[in-house]
Amino acid sequence: MAKILQIETATQTCSVALSVDGETIALKEETAQNIHAGSLTLFIEEVMKQAAMEYSALDAIAVSKGPGSYTGLRIGVSTAKGLCFALDKPLIALDTLKMMANGFIEANPEDKGLVCAMIDARRMEVYTAIFDHSLNTISETEAKVIDETSFEQELCRHKMTFIGDGAFKCKDVLKNDHAVFLDLNFNSAAHLSKLAEQAFLAGDFEDVAYFEPHYLKDFVLTQPKKKV
Repeated sequence: MAKILQIETATQTCSVALSVDGETIALKEETAQNIHAGSLTLFIEEVMKQAAMEYSALDAIAVSKGPGSYTGLRIGVSTAKGLCFALDKPLIALDTLKMMANGFIEANPEDKGLVCAMIDARRMEVYTAIFDHSLNTISETEAKVIDETSFEQELCRHKMTFIGDGAFKCKDVLKNDHAVFLDLNFNSAAHLSKLAEQAFLAGDFEDVAYFEPHYLKDFVLTQPKKKV
């Protein structure tokens, strides 16, 4: 049985879970602005205490690799890599949007439509990907500016549920009877459990020294305007 510590920090949710054999046995998460730096290691300690498990008993560390917040991903991945180095454990990196879609599918097994996971990238841009009810990728991850013509082909043929913190802002733009919008949070490390177990059994591990998050877009540092 694989015992995997799981970290999700791609959005404003800071989430840590522990799974055994693909089932979540402990979870600690909270959604707040700029929470990751001060809370992530505390959440990890709490989850390990909840499960009464020693760090040495872990088989792997899994992390949500993005896309998402540059700062959140950097903190989550650097923490995961630090644990891997310290404990000599393998690193599993999983797509954030796929994790979100998996959470929706697990909660709605009867829904046979498409699911579109979205992470807010400011203004009308989102990081997004589309999956079917078996978690097969229908549309690859991309940064997309949403307008009234977005997803026309998919929506003319299928019901599609939009999830994530980037979805609800698109509700007034994507007016279609086949479009459903959920104002629920699917950025939970608990939704990594099944995917992390599959990756562990397949030996799908990252090179800890060289792995970087999937930022999707380059981070741009803007300089404050000088006062005249």
